[in-house]
Amino acid sequence: MLFTDSLKKNTDFGRLYKSGRSYANKYLVIYTSQNNTDRNRLGISVSKKVGNSVVRHRVKRLIKESYRLHEEMFNSGLDIAVIARKGSDACDYASIESALLHLMKLNGTLLSNKGNL
Repeated sequence: MLFTDSLKKNTDFGRLYKSGRSYANKYLVIYTSQNNTDRNRLGISVSKKVGNSVVRHRVKRLIKESYRLHEEMFNSGLDIAVIARKGSDACDYASIESALLHLMKLNGTLLSNKGNL
C-alpha cells in the first residue's frame, strides 16, 4: 500500500479503542483517530468467532484488498482499526468493499473530490 503502514502493537489498538471514534454496520466495525503524521496506519482484527484460520485470513485479505484499491480516496494522518463481525465470513468481496466504504463515508474520512459515493 502506497500511503499506509500497518498498525500492529496491542498498545496502539488499545489506545485507538479507548480514544477513537467508532462506526459499525452489519459486517464491520471501524475505529479511527488522528495520528499526527502524513500517513495512515491500518490494523485489521478478525476474531475466532468468525471462523477457523482459513476463513479469518480470507476475510482479512478481502478487507485489506478493498482498502488498498480505494486508498487514494481516504484522508491521510489516521489510525484505522477494522474489526470483522461474525457474519462477515459468508461475504464476498463486493459486500466487504461496500461495507468498508459505507463506514468510511459515515466517519467522514473520504476525500470529497474523489469518486462518487
